[in-house]
Amino acid sequence: MIRLASLIETFETGFLARYQAQLLPSQRKALAAMKSCRTRHSPRMLAECPDCAHQTRVPHSCGHRSCPHCQQYERQQWLERQLRKQVPAEYFLLTFTLPAELRPLAWRHQRKLYDLMLRCSWDRVRTFSHNDRQLRGTPGAISVLPTHSRRLNFHPHVHRVMPAAAVDAKHRLWLTQHGKKKRRAYLFNHQALAKVFRARLLDAITREGLMLPKRCPEKWVADCKSVGSGEKALLYLGRYLYRGVIQEKDIIACENGQVTFRYQDGKTKQIETRTLPGAEFLWLLLQQVLPKGFRRTRNFGFLHPNSKRLIALLQYLLKFDPKGILAAIKPRPPLCGPCCGTPMRILKTRLPPSPPKRRSIPSGQVSEIPA
Repeated sequence: MIRLASLIETFETGFLARYQAQLLPSQRKALAAMKSCRTRHSPRMLAECPDCAHQTRVPHSCGHRSCPHCQQYERQQWLERQLRKQVPAEYFLLTFTLPAELRPLAWRHQRKLYDLMLRCSWDRVRTFSHNDRQLRGTPGAISVLPTHSRRLNFHPHVHRVMPAAAVDAKHRLWLTQHGKKKRRAYLFNHQALAKVFRARLLDAITREGLMLPKRCPEKWVADCKSVGSGEKALLYLGRYLYRGVIQEKDIIACENGQVTFRYQDGKTKQIETRTLPGAEFLWLLLQQVLPKGFRRTRNFGFLHPNSKRLIALLQYLLKFDPKGILAAIKPRPPLCGPCCGTPMRILKTRLPPSPPKRRSIPSGQVSEIPA
């Protein structure tokens, strides 16, 4: 497996010579963090086996949310929090895509555009839910903002997982959408979603004082499909949050200054490969680093973190227990000792990196320093 830290060390000089002027502070920080993640330059933690008292120093992970092999524990915690909020209803995955003509604007004003995409798409979904004949209330949704395509190109879009249900706070009613058994699962019309999302977002961009491009497409892309009980969709979204934009196992070659990675085509479901110069590959990765402090995931409606009591009440009244789903999640694997396999305990953290080992010279011998 080719490690991302080694690719950064190899191509960093050429990358900075080409893209240094375009780098944001958050991207510089991400580059430095991933370069030293679990390498000889990273801090150490001291671990001890409670059975045999064997001690070892383990390199710290960088903990950056864009690193491909960090944040796995945080991803599991996020997934558990979302599964605890599940309700007995059919779930749907909604997708709102920003057209290519507006992506340069999104790149120049990332914080504003990303926030507008999340808020405008939720505003439209909430309006559709209130106008629906069966729902007539406030829905709940879990939203994630990915900024890349499977080929790692800059491609901002919003994924939203939501149950076909709503809460009528005025009349204290729990409402769900029930379609005919023979009919395909349906929540909202995707063409109507795309149309009103376009109008709402363009209006919000204008209100922010940003200049729209001269050519803006009339037809935008939105999607709405059933995902059953929602577990697989949440697992899918979790990959966008805490593994970076690519897994290291998908980096399959690094030869002659070129990096080759694999990905699954969204339409054909076939495994494809893409080869790029090393500097360009790093630039694609760093384009997906979010501005400092920006939250990629947000919960809305009755799935908001402030609605814990409401969720607990709904699960009690509807006799729905999500513990069976949570039992299927694998616990975090412990750090085990190399001698007896017993889980180790951490004694100290953030120790300085170990100095490089020097070859000792036997007494009586003289080592010549090369010129």
